[in-house]
Amino acid sequence: MKKIPWIFLFATLLSLPASGQRNSDYGIFLGASSYIGDINPNRLFYAPQPAGGIFYRYNFHPRYSIRANLFYGGIRANDIDFKNNFQINRAASFSGSVGEWALQFEFNFLPYSTFGKIWDFSPYFAAGVGIVFINTTSITYEPVIPFSLGFKANIHKNMGLEAEYGFRKTFYDNFDGLKDMVAPSDYSWSHNNDWYSFAGIAFTWKIFSKLTGCPAYSDVDGKRRR
Repeated sequence: MKKIPWIFLFATLLSLPASGQRNSDYGIFLGASSYIGDINPNRLFYAPQPAGGIFYRYNFHPRYSIRANLFYGGIRANDIDFKNNFQINRAASFSGSVGEWALQFEFNFLPYSTFGKIWDFSPYFAAGVGIVFINTTSITYEPVIPFSLGFKANIHKNMGLEAEYGFRKTFYDNFDGLKDMVAPSDYSWSHNNDWYSFAGIAFTWKIFSKLTGCPAYSDVDGKRRR
């Protein structure tokens, strides 16, 4: 059962028709993951742990695409990292990992294609739905809503480089083993459900060398309107 989301992602990628790859990006993500919850109510980059993943992106248009990603990273937290009496006395801690399969809709603020001119760029926003495998104080699968902000640029022919920071909204409050066990003055802005995040750099590429006859990319072939 633990392997179902991973198998589902790879089956999805393999089932995509070869003709669709003309509009497709493939990517490798490397970065860090972190946790927000009862132990860490509000530090955005608290205790970052190594993270990585792969993704597939289908581009409908230079501004719109859908991305399937498989990310994995560690998370940890310890009350002794925080200087308040409640947490010092509680002395709770945990460490573990999260594995995520997600589908996200991506919107580019500027027309963008990996086959565009070198150093063409665009900031972007992504949001979607997914499933997260959580292995911390307990082991479970939970739904998740991922959303991200990023910046992408062409660096050479059919290659791109991206920087992304993304939050994951969960509906689960037991990453840390402290379900509803928090001082009233220390409730997090996340409404007492635990969150996690991924931040890092992604390298992307296209297999084909050009998008001949693809009308969706007509505004990329010409001069960009800024």
